Amino acid sequence: MSIHELKTYPTVLSVNQVSKKIGGKLLVNRLSFDIHKGEIVGLLGPNGAGKTTTIRMIVGLISMSEGDIFVMDKSIRRNFTEAIAHIGGIIENPEFYRHMSGYDNLKQYQRMAEGITEERIMEVAKLVGLEQALHKRVKAYSLGMRQRLGIAQALLHRPSILILDEPMNGLDPAGIREMRDYLKQIARDEGIAILVSSHLLSEMELMCSRVIVIQQGELVTVRSLEEHQSETEYAKLKLRVDDAVRAKERLQRMEEVIITGIAPESKEIAVTVRERYIPRMVQALGEERIGLYRMEESRESLEDEFLKWTGGNYIA
Repeated sequence: MSIHELKTYPTVLSVNQVSKKIGGKLLVNRLSFDIHKGEIVGLLGPNGAGKTTTIRMIVGLISMSEGDIFVMDKSIRRNFTEAIAHIGGIIENPEFYRHMSGYDNLKQYQRMAEGITEERIMEVAKLVGLEQALHKRVKAYSLGMRQRLGIAQALLHRPSILILDEPMNGLDPAGIREMRDYLKQIARDEGIAILVSSHLLSEMELMCSRVIVIQQGELVTVRSLEEHQSETEYAKLKLRVDDAVRAKERLQRMEEVIITGIAPESKEIAVTVRERYIPRMVQALGEERIGLYRMEESRESLEDEFLKWTGGNYIA
């Protein structure tokens, strides 16, 4: 979902100039961002950035010092009950009655909320892939299954936004991939917005359409990952040739190619070129009888960009 497409989707969550001060210390400072229907957004930041504080304010676990948060246009400050009804969430680890089945745990939640039908219980169980294990005791569930049961519980009342704080903690690689696939499916099939806080940057890159980066309680950047993946018509390439010096001399005569580095000893040259001119560049090297043995595209990962945004601070 590109930034242009977002304009056509309803705003589900709006954090508006929110601050939190505790004991004279400013944990979050005038933070603002929006989240739209059906998108998955990552909330990133280094240690002490204010991620958990922000999430706790969104779900009403702690109060705001300034500003306001709106969920489906309902104010957390003034219309808390109406606003929180649109939120489903897992903050830290989901807790269940371990001696009871997954189904019975969901029935317990059904009794606490209005309008949840038997059909909805089975619907969310299927959505998160638990229909075959629904009648097993939770103590026999793996960590990944318990996480999925937590998501099923959070989805029962048909929320507009799902808030997840480190949902992949402790999962093995298969469980992480499984969780990622289910969250993407939920956003797509249910049209639910999802806000995920995680330190697994590679997973955020695969799962999220946008990331919101905060540091020291302040907004650093909001970046569309989908646009980043195809954001320009330029490609950064590393070429392995039989003569880097001659290759540089030839490519310098092409206006479409920018030389960004050369390593004659390893016979490598780095260039930036418009994608549509890559065939022309290869043809030029061939006409000069310069052997091209390898061409690799260089892309900055989300981790590389994160370290730039935060000045090299570690994420958590």
